[in-house]
Amino acid sequence: MRALPLFGLILSPAVLLAQPPAGYYDPAAGLTGQALREALRDIIDGHSVLANSQLWAAYAVTDRKSNNKVWDIYSDVPDGTAPYEFTFGTDQCGGSVTYDSEGDCFNREHSFPQSWFGGVPGPDTDLFHMYPTDAWVNQKRANWPYGTVGNNVTFAAENGGKLGQCTYPGCSGLAFEPIDAYKGDLARGYFYMLTRYMNEANGWADAPVLSGGEFLPWVENLLLEWHTEDPVSAKEVARNNTIFTNLQHNRNPYIDHPEWVASIWGPFASIEDRSATSPRVWFDGDGLRVERVKTTGFATVSVFNASGALVTTSKVQDRSAVLALDTAPGLYVVLVDDGMRSVTRVVR
Repeated sequence: MRALPLFGLILSPAVLLAQPPAGYYDPAAGLTGQALREALRDIIDGHSVLANSQLWAAYAVTDRKSNNKVWDIYSDVPDGTAPYEFTFGTDQCGGSVTYDSEGDCFNREHSFPQSWFGGVPGPDTDLFHMYPTDAWVNQKRANWPYGTVGNNVTFAAENGGKLGQCTYPGCSGLAFEPIDAYKGDLARGYFYMLTRYMNEANGWADAPVLSGGEFLPWVENLLLEWHTEDPVSAKEVARNNTIFTNLQHNRNPYIDHPEWVASIWGPFASIEDRSATSPRVWFDGDGLRVERVKTTGFATVSVFNASGALVTTSKVQDRSAVLALDTAPGLYVVLVDDGMRSVTRVVR
């Protein structure tokens, strides 16, 4: 959700509450890439698994608006007026409450659909990818992946979510696009799923967003974009804390540490750090200096910030080159591709 980003220098009191208990992430300190992902898995696994019968009561504390209505991401309109709102208990689907149109009642949305993982216990009730949502919109979304949708819309929800032909590069077929305010929330839930259940995901052959237990390239790119463009919000922080304290007793590390997404899934995450034959990269008074061992041919130099966002990209031909960069002090990652790809972490 877009409100109250964590990537800025000024943090609100609500966001400061995102800090986990002292020592919670100590086993992950100093790690990057796959080693970091494995350490986070070990920290957050073994959580208290909820029964299906506990979910309704759980939503009443994890997804309650300030007006005590259900916080439904498929109908909510941040900074605006929702077309309708649900009341806990009375508007819950089931029993005498049924639905045949939008706004009738709410039920449970597995943002990572049950059919993708076989509905097994654990992910079946894991609140970090489950939300109370309008039952009709939930039904329309069905098991389609998330994506971007153009003008060919099959179904449009009243808050702006839509189902239609996917337009994201590499994606085909139908996809559901939620509103911008909740794209980051859903992306961080997906990164959580492939961390908490990384050992099991290889068996999720029915998940159309995975191959061999890992995100397809277009899915990974989409989620990275949504994560970057829709930073962590106060809503996510509060939900993370409630799930940890009162319900599952584990956390979503990508809400606490958004920068870890880039370290694990970013454009440089799977590339080995520099070796003796890799280019030398450092900041000096003139800018970012790159010295290559290879003396012929072009190289593409891409610079990313600590969140994984691309700062600049340039082509260089000379063995030694200087890129004039007007960037703030901090950690940067430089990818040099001249046929042999190398990544170097540098501090300005």
